[in-house]
Amino acid sequence: MWTHRSWPGRFLPHPLPAHERLRAYAGWCTAVEGNTTFYATPARETVASWAGQTDPDFRFVLKLPKAVTHERRLTGADAELRAFLHAIEPLGPRAHALWIQLPGSFGPGDVPALARFLRELPATHRYAVEVRHPAFFDDAGAAGTLEAALDTVGAEWIPFDTTAFFRTPPTSDAEREAWTRKPRTALRTRALTDRPIVRYLGRDDPARTVEGWQPWLDVVTGWLREGRSPTVFVHTPDNAAAPELARGFHDQVRARLPDLAPLPEPAPIGPLTLF
Repeated sequence: MWTHRSWPGRFLPHPLPAHERLRAYAGWCTAVEGNTTFYATPARETVASWAGQTDPDFRFVLKLPKAVTHERRLTGADAELRAFLHAIEPLGPRAHALWIQLPGSFGPGDVPALARFLRELPATHRYAVEVRHPAFFDDAGAAGTLEAALDTVGAEWIPFDTTAFFRTPPTSDAEREAWTRKPRTALRTRALTDRPIVRYLGRDDPARTVEGWQPWLDVVTGWLREGRSPTVFVHTPDNAAAPELARGFHDQVRARLPDLAPLPEPAPIGPLTLF
């Protein structure tokens, strides 16, 4: 996501043509979750425009279509997968990882299907898997089986950390909606590869979001010291301040590791105008 109804005039210039919004977002953050690809495979020309708005080291973490992961459950979806891989080809090195988000019903018994699917994927991409079935977080045997399947192809396990979000009851409409939709799983901080990916969900109150990510500062700093290259996505239920919060997390990591490269300086945002 590189645009949000509350961002124009705050993080993005306003008005701004749709084909320039990603370029403006890339001045704030150097990675983006490609969540829209879950719902529809974009046209190849659209993806080429994404490449044209970003530097080669910008990171897209693109979600595989739901037809592949949820409807076909990784079986018999060759045509949909080929169409997706063809569409995203213009991104080149910007396709940092292809994100295989699996439904909550996809449990330990389904790991063999995942292992077969991963083995058949082209080696030209890196892959990262997000699971939501509680057994993978509560049962060491189930976690080990999944890790073994991922390890055979060098795929990463994406943790979606909602522990801070679920710590206290919701206080806003956006939080109440997220309360019914987001998964409740135990915290996982183990990286399998040199490119770990973290998805963190805070609260609509920025101070509580910052408070909740404190454990990740130690984890991410440790990964960087080990020579890994992590990608961290910061969410809140309303996502109103997400770009600013993401930069705040980066600043706190950089305070511990001054050699970490700074994020780009966003372009100045002019005042809202009627003309």
